[in-house]
Amino acid sequence: MEDPRSGWLKIVQITPGTGNFHCGSCLRDLALTKALRRLGHDVVVVPLYLPFVGEESEAGDTDIFFGGINVFFQQVSNFWRRTPRWLDRQFDRPGFLRWAASRGDTMTRPEDHGALALSMIQGQEGNQRKDLDRLIDWIRGEELPDVVCLSNALLLGLGVSIKQQLQIPVVVTLQGEDSFLDALHSPWAECCWEALREAANSMDAFFPVSNYHGKLMRERLALPQSKVFTLYNGIDLDSFSPRVDLPNPPVVGYLARLCRIKGLSVLVDAFIQLKSEDRIPGLRLHVAGTETPANREFVNSQWERIRKAGLADDVSIRANLSREEKALFLQELSILSVPTTYGESFGLYLLEAMACGVPVVQPNHAAFPEIIERTGGGRLYSWQDSRALGDGIVEVVSNSTLNRQLGEAGLRAVRERFSIEYMAREFQDLLSSIVG
Repeated sequence: MEDPRSGWLKIVQITPGTGNFHCGSCLRDLALTKALRRLGHDVVVVPLYLPFVGEESEAGDTDIFFGGINVFFQQVSNFWRRTPRWLDRQFDRPGFLRWAASRGDTMTRPEDHGALALSMIQGQEGNQRKDLDRLIDWIRGEELPDVVCLSNALLLGLGVSIKQQLQIPVVVTLQGEDSFLDALHSPWAECCWEALREAANSMDAFFPVSNYHGKLMRERLALPQSKVFTLYNGIDLDSFSPRVDLPNPPVVGYLARLCRIKGLSVLVDAFIQLKSEDRIPGLRLHVAGTETPANREFVNSQWERIRKAGLADDVSIRANLSREEKALFLQELSILSVPTTYGESFGLYLLEAMACGVPVVQPNHAAFPEIIERTGGGRLYSWQDSRALGDGIVEVVSNSTLNRQLGEAGLRAVRERFSIEYMAREFQDLLSSIVG
C-alpha cells in the first residue's frame, strides 16, 4: 500500500524577525511557508531575535529563539551567558522585544554589530551558545524534521551545530548578506566572511534569489557550483490586481525602505530635475515604504529638499503601509523606480509593481538586468549617469503605448513564473532531491 506521506516533508524554517518594520526577507519566507503548507508539507516557522511584522500574521509557530535583548547581553556580559531560562524568558516577551526594536538605533552602537555578527556565525564557539543549545534541544525534542532551512547565510553558525548534532540536512537561502557584512567596521567584515566560508563547507545546499547574487556568493564563500541552485522569489498574487487605467496626471512611484541606499535621494534628484525642465507636464511623485527611527532624519532631509524646490504639493510620502494600502498605492502609479545604489540581490517591490501592471525603471546593475530580462516589465538606465534615470522615466511615462506594453508583459511574467505557488513547487522539488 502506498505511503500516504509519500513526498511529504517536515520542514523547520528559521527566520529572523524585525520587531517593528516590514522586511522583504521575512515576507518572502512567510509567504513561502504558507504556499508549502498548501502543497501538503508540514512547515514550522521559528522566529529569531525579534517578532515578525508580517502582512497577515505577526507570530511564528514557536517561541522566539535568540531573543534580541538576551543575545546582546550575552555578547557583552559573562554573567548573562549563565542566566537561567526563567530569567531569559522575561526579556523574550514579544511586547518587550518590539519596544526594544523601536529603540534599536539608540541601544546598540555600530561598532558593536561586527563583534555580535561574528559571535553568531561562530555558533558553539560564540557567546550565544546557551541559546544555540536551547534551539537544538527543541528540534531534537520534536519529531526530527527532514530538513532545516536557514533564511540567510548569517545563520550558518546555527546550521553547523544542527548538522553536527542532529545529522539532518540544512539548506540556506542567500539574500542580501553581502551588503550587511561589507558595511561592518574593520576588521569585523573580514573576520565574518572568513568564518562564513569555513561554516559553509558543511551545508547541503544554497538557494540564492537570483543568478547575480548566486554568482557573487559563490565567489565570496568559495561555494562549489554543485551546491548552488537559484530560486527566484515569488509573491502572493491574491494581494494585487492590475490598475484600471493610466493615472492622469502621471505619477512616478517609489516603494521600498525609506533610506539612502535604496536610492530615494537619487529619485528625488531626478524628479526635481524633471519638474524644473517641465519634461512631463503635471508629473507627481508618490513615495511609500518602511520608515524606522534610524531613517527619520534622512526622510526629513528629503522633504526639506522637496519643499525648497517648491514641489511639496506634487509629492506625497507615506510610511509603513498595510498590505491593502500597498496594493492601492501601486495601482495609482504610472511607473515604479527604486534606484538602489548597492547590489540588490532581488527586489520584491518589482514583482509587486508588475502584479499591478505597473512597469519599472531600474538601474542596470545588481539583479535588475536579470529580472527585467526575464519579465520584460520595464526599462534599465545607466546608473552612473545622473540624467539617465530622468530619461528613462520620460521614455516610459510619455509613451502610453509603451507603458501599457511593458505593464502587460510584466503582469504576464509574474503570473506565469513569479507567483508564490510557482516558487513553492520549485522549492519543494529542490528539497525533495536533497532529502532523497
